[in-house]
Amino acid sequence: MIRWLRTGVIAMGLSLLGQGAFAQETGGLPSTCNGNFVNPISDICWDCLFPLSVGSIPVVPSRHPDTRNPSFPICLCPISTPPFVRPGIAIGFWEPARLVDVSKDPWCFVNIGGLNISPGFDIGHKTTTYEDGSAHEGQYFVHWYIYPLLYWLELLADFACVENASFDIAYVSELDPLWQDDELSMLINPEAAVFANPIAQAACAADCAAVTTTGQNVPGLFWCAGCHGSIYPFNGNLGTDTTRIQGAALAAERMTYKLHRQLIAWRTSGPEAICQKQIAPIWPREQYRYQLVNPIPHVSGPGT
Repeated sequence: MIRWLRTGVIAMGLSLLGQGAFAQETGGLPSTCNGNFVNPISDICWDCLFPLSVGSIPVVPSRHPDTRNPSFPICLCPISTPPFVRPGIAIGFWEPARLVDVSKDPWCFVNIGGLNISPGFDIGHKTTTYEDGSAHEGQYFVHWYIYPLLYWLELLADFACVENASFDIAYVSELDPLWQDDELSMLINPEAAVFANPIAQAACAADCAAVTTTGQNVPGLFWCAGCHGSIYPFNGNLGTDTTRIQGAALAAERMTYKLHRQLIAWRTSGPEAICQKQIAPIWPREQYRYQLVNPIPHVSGPGT
């Protein structure tokens, strides 16, 4: 899965989050890690870069929703050297900048060829047992990559805000005890107890309806993830996953929120982030798009 991110001064780009292939499970035995390297040309949803705007003026329109844009196209950003200010043009677009593996098999790196990098000890294998005695595998594992595609291809080399890092594996959920355990995850999301009630969850139904009809989430319902389910807790333990794609998308969204809470991910969209990234412990979910790249790339139109 690729995550599109919306970023800002001279550019407001959104990072695309790409979802990886799913490991195939075989009757309780260790599963096989399958996957492919992402083709940076043919596997990318290039129309997901749009809409493109200059200030609040749409230059290349799109049917897809956008984030808030600055009202004026000219911006002045402070710098540390004379003349202590840098003028620029606020150009907004959506940037593919992150890649995400989502797998039910621990240590399965599906977006780097289905590579299994097992450390040699068992971790993460668990089964959820319900009251009727049925068992369900609800644990998802997520690997977060730095993936600045536009910088690598030098498509927008003159834009100051394009991500200019190198490829890196930035986060591996198997090494994080908070991702494995509901009680430990409460250390970073204690507010989950406030939203664990029928009224708050009913609001998520309205969020799902809004996404289905308009393509946009209801503003303010940060504890919801559209039709995917509740964003809490920040771990891979999903009580219900109707389909593998739905479960994997929710796991990717939970990881996105978790990284914001841990101050690893930042706000990069909106007028307040036009000059520099902003701390956002409550995730700005409107600045993210998700595209499936494994096992079958979805290259036309963004996902959730």
